Amino acid sequence: MFRRGIETNDAIKKKIRIFVILIIFAFLCLSIRIWYLQILKWQYLTGLSENNRVRMISLPAYRGTIKDRNGETLVSIRPSFNLYITPEDARDRDSSLSFLAKKIKFESDKLKINMKREKSFKDILIKANISREEVAFVEENNMRLPGIKIKAEPLRNYVYKHLMSHVIGYLGEISKSKLGSSKNPFYSQGDFVGKNGLENVLEPTLRGKKGYKEVEADVSGRELKTLRKFPSENGNNLILTLDVRVQEELEKAMISTPENVMNGSVVVMKVQTGEVLAIASKPSFDPNEFAAGITPENWKKLINDEMHPLQNRSIHSQYPPGSTYKIAVAYAALEEGMIDPETTINCPGHFKLGRGRYRCWKKNGHGDVNIHDALVQSCDVFFYTVGHRMGIDTLARYAKIFGFGFPTGLGLSREKSGLVPSTQWKLKNRKQPWLLGETISASIGQGYNLVTPMQQANMIAAVANGGMLLKPYLVKRIEEPGGKTIKEYFPEIKGKIADSSESLEIIRKALRDVVNGPRGTGKKSRLKDVVVSGKTGTVQVVRMKAKKEMEQDNEIPYKYRDHAWFVAFAPYEKPEIAVAVLVEHGGHGGATAAPIAKNIFKKYFQLYPPKPAT
Repeated sequence: MFRRGIETNDAIKKKIRIFVILIIFAFLCLSIRIWYLQILKWQYLTGLSENNRVRMISLPAYRGTIKDRNGETLVSIRPSFNLYITPEDARDRDSSLSFLAKKIKFESDKLKINMKREKSFKDILIKANISREEVAFVEENNMRLPGIKIKAEPLRNYVYKHLMSHVIGYLGEISKSKLGSSKNPFYSQGDFVGKNGLENVLEPTLRGKKGYKEVEADVSGRELKTLRKFPSENGNNLILTLDVRVQEELEKAMISTPENVMNGSVVVMKVQTGEVLAIASKPSFDPNEFAAGITPENWKKLINDEMHPLQNRSIHSQYPPGSTYKIAVAYAALEEGMIDPETTINCPGHFKLGRGRYRCWKKNGHGDVNIHDALVQSCDVFFYTVGHRMGIDTLARYAKIFGFGFPTGLGLSREKSGLVPSTQWKLKNRKQPWLLGETISASIGQGYNLVTPMQQANMIAAVANGGMLLKPYLVKRIEEPGGKTIKEYFPEIKGKIADSSESLEIIRKALRDVVNGPRGTGKKSRLKDVVVSGKTGTVQVVRMKAKKEMEQDNEIPYKYRDHAWFVAFAPYEKPEIAVAVLVEHGGHGGATAAPIAKNIFKKYFQLYPPKPAT
């Protein structure tokens, strides 16, 4: 009994020792773990803890404003309410979004893709620029919408809506390719960037620099207080060469009605500097539709519109120049010695070449005409004759001197170069030899010839200023947000038409009488107090025979009607501005395009009375 009791005590003591050892070992393991976590891993774990408690929130960058030459604001920033979701804080995400969709329409598929792509603690845009009613709905139901919040953020505001929309451009959400490019480290998913016009070309200048703030948040994601703040930086401002008052008159002159559709382009520029004062392309669009993200329905409507409102006709559309091209042909004939001011050519109403007959617009002809009368009355036979004598390659060489066949360098993307045909061009592109009859058509600006309205404005400006071919430009200067000028733009001469101005002066006098003479084709652009000089042009869209057949039916479909051109400058004595007007399917240039130019000249000289000629 006694031995058995002693053994029992020994067993108990042994068990106690083992238990003590286990406790010591457990505390030792716990101490080692505490040491590991608090000493070795403290920095890593502190960061994880701070991420749960402290969040970095980006502050929007304000894009720079855009103003006209007189300081009138064209593009500004206005506040908007944008709706976001933070996936990490949205407990029952599907239920919340379903409830939200009952009142607010948004692209759920796109939202789901963005939530998968981004980190769970980042704010994902649900819908931009929500209405006040939608704001009230979210605020009233914030308890049912955890993780969903409203932010007041800047929104691009195009003050004059459709005015100058093709030049200024519009914004759009950054693409995946640009977002992934190493050249764009400043952007994140959902950011808006310039997609067209100056907004696109000068994106690095206009965009600001984002700021950030560190905030302390509770478990539901609600911001408790701001810990640190790094303010955003505003983008630089643009001061343009445009004058919104002239632009408004220009756009007013091109207003269409259902009975009188008026599509096309008008360009107004200063002849001595190359500054573009006004530029329009019709039909146009409202860039405000893009500012907060255009809806799929509106986007489809724009791109499917057969009138192509997104196309900038001033630099992207190319047209035969028609009779306005006779200015270059007349200059070539004078410079090549084919004619002098007294040389006359008889116009019986047609020009014969082999078996072919090329008609003049005046059925009975103009009789004997010299270069002055031929330009004033736009005699086709005169230019058929001199063009045939010179040949297409000589015509092409002089056309390029006038700036045709090359982009003007306006400063907007994808500017077209037009087309100046030649024997080599046709062999290379059509694999066919040049035909003599094609020279006849080219001599009056038909055939393969193509120009843009911007090239036409540049050409007539060079005629007005004595032969300097200038590089047109849209931006006068770039300013910092505080107003300090950081870059200024000045006139740039691209080339010179000729060292001698005699031939140009002969042409200038004829252009004066196109508008002011008794037989001129541009009478409808005439002003009382200012002498306007210009040249009309009418471009055939279909062959004459087909056109006559349609005329017999008393109806020519819109798409088969002639294009109308008018290029002009004023005042004649001391030129200040040049205008190029193109009305698609507008008929005769003198009837449709010339009155538009008249309204523009009238408005400009009301604003800037001409200085007396010295």
